[in-house]
Amino acid sequence: TFLLTIGILTTIFLVEFIIENLLNGFIALVNCLDWVQRRMISPVDQVIIALTVCKVAQFWLVEINILFFLIHSVKMTEIIVRVVSFAWVVTNHFNLWLSTKLSIFYLLKIVNFSNSFFLYLKWRVRQVVSLTLILSLLLLFLHIKIINSHVNVWIDVNGRNLSYFNLRNSTLFLKHALFINSIFALIPFAMSLVAFFLLMFSLWKHKKRMHHIARGSRDTSTTAHIKALQTGIAFLSLYAIFLLFLVINISSIELKENYIMFCRLFIVIAFSSCQSSVLILGNTKLRKAALAVLWWMRCRPKDAECSYPY
Repeated sequence: TFLLTIGILTTIFLVEFIIENLLNGFIALVNCLDWVQRRMISPVDQVIIALTVCKVAQFWLVEINILFFLIHSVKMTEIIVRVVSFAWVVTNHFNLWLSTKLSIFYLLKIVNFSNSFFLYLKWRVRQVVSLTLILSLLLLFLHIKIINSHVNVWIDVNGRNLSYFNLRNSTLFLKHALFINSIFALIPFAMSLVAFFLLMFSLWKHKKRMHHIARGSRDTSTTAHIKALQTGIAFLSLYAIFLLFLVINISSIELKENYIMFCRLFIVIAFSSCQSSVLILGNTKLRKAALAVLWWMRCRPKDAECSYPY
């Protein structure tokens, strides 16, 4: 039964491996080609490319963790524990905060409020995004300091020679690490939630204002609001699932079977894949490029000339 479970999980992993690499490769390729053609890159595309790089790094980190669980003879030295712990912190941090930066950017670009403070922020989008990045880096430094102290305590308890990796003496360490990660993940989640509600409020005000001008019609501002809200809903749902996943991890970390650890890692990959899909569907350029590729794949086997409908 255990071997069958491992076989099924390995198959799922291979499927996720192919999908994740294709999605991230597609996003990076489209943005890089557009960068070469235009000889300039927008702030949104910069964030998307950075997010793609972080997701690729996180994906390969998951692979390394799976190898550690498969190869039982690997000795977990102090250096390996620190590198893996810090790598998880950095990749998760930038994945969450870069997604939050996208939400803030959409909010300031689309929403129109008469509030003077909001207008001040709207006219300085780049500065606001840069300030958000600086804030996230300060929190990252604090996060790493806390995790480093936690690793020091764990190493002192288990001795400098950690011998073979054993979940039995790592339960408390993993619980505390996951709890710390969930606390730091709440901050970008709260910021994205605020951006989402402000977008909803702005859309409500805009539709109320447009109701007396043109009934039944949808202007470009309404369309932009709806697209941003759809992306926001998708990101918030993924955020909520990710936080719920962390809570479940904390409560069920005593389950020491290897396939449970596999499931946790596969959920991380699935979260990343869904995020890539949301990026493609929520970005007009990426969505059109994806439709063009699908149309080309559909017409190619027929050896017939097909005109792209967009």
